[in-house]
This record gives sequence, structure tokens and C-alpha cells, in this order.
Amino acid sequence: MPEQCPNCQSVRIGKYNYGKKTAGVIGASAGTYGGYAAATAGAQAGAALGIVAGPVGAAVGGISGALIGALLGGATGASAGVILGDVLDDRVLDNYHCLECGYSFSADSGSENDIR
Repeated sequence: MPEQCPNCQSVRIGKYNYGKKTAGVIGASAGTYGGYAAATAGAQAGAALGIVAGPVGAAVGGISGALIGALLGGATGASAGVILGDVLDDRVLDNYHCLECGYSFSADSGSENDIR
């Protein structure tokens, strides 16, 4: 995090974290859908092969498998989205803002180590 505002030199700095928030929601949504779809397909195949337990056992197993798959997929997608969003916030977006003058800037503002 920058120690001070490049505009007014204030040390009162805040963060927006728009990338982290947005990518986290998108990742959670995509992960939930992907996990649910994969678990549903697996549950249908398992139910077709596991009719031995009876129709109630196959239905309960299928529903619980789909729910667990959706939850795990959502958590995994959210984690990946937050990591990606954090990188976007730090490298691409003007994530920092001065609480004194309102100036928005990135962590690399004023840095001489720009990518060439």
C-alpha cells in the first residue's frame, strides 16, 4: 500500500477494492453453476447405476451431491475471483484514494519501475 498520496502527500489513504469485489461475485457465480452442473451429471450417472438403494436413496444422494458440488464450486470460484480481483486492483485499477484531497491512484503511481 502506498504510504502517502502522490498529489497532496497525505498519509490518510483508503482502498476501493472494486476488482476484488466484482471478480469475487463473478467467480462465486461461475463456480456455483459449474459445481452444480458437474455434481448433477455425476448424481444422474450414480442414480442410474445405484438403483439398488431404491428410488428414495438415489434421489436423496443425487440432491445432496448436487448441493455439495454447488457449494464447493462456489467457494472455489469465489477464492479464485478474489485473487484475480486483488491483482486487478493493484496492477490495473486506481484502487487507492486519498481521504484528504480525493485523488485516486494506483500502487505504482510515481514509480520508476514501469513495465517496458
